[in-house]
Amino acid sequence: MQHTLILCQVLVVIFIALHDWLPLGKLNNLTGVRAVDTRGRLAITTVMSALPFAAVLAASIPFASTGFPGWLLSWLWITYLVCALGILRAWWIPYFTAPDPTRAERYRVRFAGTHGFLPLRNGIRPDTLHVAFHALVVAALVLLGLVTFASRQAGQ
Repeated sequence: MQHTLILCQVLVVIFIALHDWLPLGKLNNLTGVRAVDTRGRLAITTVMSALPFAAVLAASIPFASTGFPGWLLSWLWITYLVCALGILRAWWIPYFTAPDPTRAERYRVRFAGTHGFLPLRNGIRPDTLHVAFHALVVAALVLLGLVTFASRQAGQ
């Protein structure tokens, strides 16, 4: 399970580091991204967003085969729960319950023409790439729960 959790972490870091920089066909819109963010701001945002995930990933790798110590499990929980709360705030709360016209307009430009399978609600349509990323974060949290449970069982 720990190896699978590390794989999820690797994919999270790759997504955060590259999704606004590499053309991915209908999965992203680099022209739209550049229309709402300068390259400088985008670079700073990318580094600041990826750094906590890259750091906790780097700390996890040495423990992949031996088991994650308690301090690392806590760090992983904090990192991924904060991420999940950010996802809820940025995407799902405005989508389902609390319209945010400013965010909706930004997303309209940023994600214009990207693939999506969910209907438009409150001016927001989560695109397929972000929905996949959100599912990856949920998978990481589920795996983290399993790893934490196994760690506690082994310690008893």
